[in-house]
Amino acid sequence: MIEKITDDIRYIGVDDPSQHLFESQYHTPDGMCYNSYLIMDEKVAVMDTSDARTTRQWEERLLEALEGRTPDYLIVHHLEPDHASGIAEVCARYPQLTLVCSAKAKQMMPQYFDDEALLARVQTVKEGDTLTLGSHTLTFIMAPMVHWPEVMVTYDAADGALFSADGFGKFGVRDADADDWACEARRYYFNICGKYGGPVSTLLRKAAGLSIQRILPLHGPILEGEMLAEALRLYTIWSAYDVETEGVFIAHASIHGNTAAAAEQLAEILKAKGCPKVAMNDLCRDDLGEAIEDAFRYGRMVCMASSYDAGVFPPMYDFLHHLDIKAYQRRRVALVENGSWAPSAAKTMRAMLEGMKQVDIVEPVVTLRGRMKEDDKAQLEALAEALMKG
Repeated sequence: MIEKITDDIRYIGVDDPSQHLFESQYHTPDGMCYNSYLIMDEKVAVMDTSDARTTRQWEERLLEALEGRTPDYLIVHHLEPDHASGIAEVCARYPQLTLVCSAKAKQMMPQYFDDEALLARVQTVKEGDTLTLGSHTLTFIMAPMVHWPEVMVTYDAADGALFSADGFGKFGVRDADADDWACEARRYYFNICGKYGGPVSTLLRKAAGLSIQRILPLHGPILEGEMLAEALRLYTIWSAYDVETEGVFIAHASIHGNTAAAAEQLAEILKAKGCPKVAMNDLCRDDLGEAIEDAFRYGRMVCMASSYDAGVFPPMYDFLHHLDIKAYQRRRVALVENGSWAPSAAKTMRAMLEGMKQVDIVEPVVTLRGRMKEDDKAQLEALAEALMKG
């Protein structure tokens, strides 16, 4: 059964519950959805296609939704393969179909498709261009680097619909945890779009002038009503790198468990001092994507790691590297190192963090040697006190 979003907009996307590792790096235990839409008017527009894993199922849904009609346009918002793998197939099925995309998308198209004839069917659009289907007039808005350079979004004033490409997406199949959109949307945003807060803010400013009733992303549920308002609120916070939740995030990487035990002790100290929220991630065992998410969510972070090969234990190094490439910034970070004979973790962590924008290192840096002892608790108390004052 094809889902009607409005009188003229149909949902023709596909869930893939077997996709447990999105982009070969992000854990998606529920699977992933690849959204696509159809606008049925005097002329018919298909809004994006699907991933190669689901193209056959997507084509079946497209044919059912068309009810014998022939599409006039395929709007390509984003050329990444998880949304554009069906382009060649749908063009072969409908020889008169016109591809509508940004100039940058046309330039990039030969990277993914061998058929040079596809380029002759492309109609490029720029900021503010329109396409009339009948009662629906589509307005195209360029959104470069949200999160690829060719991205654009489309506004349909007739239904107050913003087709937002990867913006406002989330991990998981379409209806998974739909009532708690923020949980997986946050992890999705900071791992997929986190580096590009500036471009996302630019898109939000453009969208502020539109009468948006619903956002239709390429991943996750359609956003309407209270969920729409909350999504816009959170995207404003996230794109500005502002603090969403007051509290402290503790990320630890422990070889034999001693640093992990110190992390648990520090968490209890912080709670006793009235910290409103303490979150923790075991970088050796927990999902790295969730660690990235929480690092951005909270304004204060503690990095606790064992020394290793005159540097820092690799799980912590990997975490800090990911924060760096995702443009981690405007945060206060405390350091706890552990080293039996030549502690080196703090020096390495400090150097990595000092290369990031407006990251303040909280003093004192705590050095542990092996198992935490009673005297070490005083160091953690002092660190917690300094962290809470910020």
